[in-house]
Amino acid sequence: MSDSLPMPEYRRSSVIDAPRESVFEWHTRPGAFDRLAPPWAKTRVLGTTGTPPEPGTEVRLAVGLGPLWRPWTARHEEWEPGAFFTDRQHLGPFGAWHHLHRFEDVGDKQTRLEDVVTYTLPFGPLGRVGNTLAQQAIDRMFAYRHRVTTADLSCHQNYGLAPQRVAVTGSSGLIGTALTAFLGSGGHRVTRLTRPASSDQDAVSSVAGRWPDEVLGTSDTVIHLAGENIAGGRWTNARKQRIRESRVAGTRQLTEQLARLEHPPRTLICASAIGIYGHRNLTPVDESSPQGEDFLANVCQEWEAAAQPARNAGIRVLHLRLGVVLTPAGGALARMLSPFRLGIGGVLGSGRQMMSWISIDDVLAAVLHVMSEPSLDGPVNVVAPHAVDNRTFTHALGSVLRRPTMVPVPAVALRGLFGVMADALLLGGTRVRPSRLLDSGFTFRYPEVTPALRHLLGRIR
Repeated sequence: MSDSLPMPEYRRSSVIDAPRESVFEWHTRPGAFDRLAPPWAKTRVLGTTGTPPEPGTEVRLAVGLGPLWRPWTARHEEWEPGAFFTDRQHLGPFGAWHHLHRFEDVGDKQTRLEDVVTYTLPFGPLGRVGNTLAQQAIDRMFAYRHRVTTADLSCHQNYGLAPQRVAVTGSSGLIGTALTAFLGSGGHRVTRLTRPASSDQDAVSSVAGRWPDEVLGTSDTVIHLAGENIAGGRWTNARKQRIRESRVAGTRQLTEQLARLEHPPRTLICASAIGIYGHRNLTPVDESSPQGEDFLANVCQEWEAAAQPARNAGIRVLHLRLGVVLTPAGGALARMLSPFRLGIGGVLGSGRQMMSWISIDDVLAAVLHVMSEPSLDGPVNVVAPHAVDNRTFTHALGSVLRRPTMVPVPAVALRGLFGVMADALLLGGTRVRPSRLLDSGFTFRYPEVTPALRHLLGRIR
């Protein structure tokens, strides 16, 4: 008798300030799936056959469940362009899964987006014991998806930037992966530029450090994100040299190539970092402030100077001075999550060091902003307007995760583990203000750290 119980159903709907055709089309573009994947969930796209969400298209995923990875194959089955499409699990962690995406007019320029999921858990009647937890996980996921859909559509609509041809180096990195998805789902044509060793078959690889002139010369904007991970290990002399060379030599080689093109791109956006200011801690700095004198400050100065050939060629050059980018998909926040979830997270050193942070969603929106604002050039601080000290951040993260934060990590222990890198990345800090973003009219989705963490970790319902 228990086997005859109806399948559990989940529904979520939102009204979006965009025409129905625009909302539907956003879901059909390259990058939409990646934008909708919650960053706290371990998900890898293994391959796609066809063009989602057209019927017959299959998407093959690997889904992390604890320490294990499970395959998930979803097949799109039905659609009516502008009205609905469906997908069904053919292999995966659920006993069954059917997902209806529905789009309805609300007045002239609004759309009701509704997701309807029917599912069963594995192991038959025994699986129903976990239905409450499954409903909570599904609700977290779809609440996130609806926030991102609404905010991304609003962002692209507000800027109204005509479709651009954009080439992105470092496209497989933390920011590059998110940025290519954001721009692609926004209607821009994105070319991923990678190293020769990359396994990305849809990307364009460099040869002897150069990318094809026909790619760069037909791009409206080039975004240069490539560079050695500064937090990837202790700063030995060899590693410091790689950090410097990957940024300075790589940028110089790219900009010299751009300068020689008959038709260069109009805009070059280069990654940089707030490390250029050194460690001022409580002293506020902005783009007009003097630069620091430590290792990272010197690297950042050389990094930005290496773009001069492009500027000399008349290309608009911007340097995005990035703060600590928050996303559970990688970087600083991802490293913190395990100890904090175990209840052994705590303040680093004195806890008074400032942390100029920014959510990954605001990084993406800031890139679109500088692409759309031709009056902007030169350095732009890409940080949230409200920096916090380490103690405040620690307590905010513990509160969002509902975990204690009573295990401090002494400075001497950090220096023993990480050497000089500890002072540069963990024990030092600067209060950075995003003056040029604010003065040019940029609006942050997440100006405060606690709402940002709640969004990124799926703690908003």
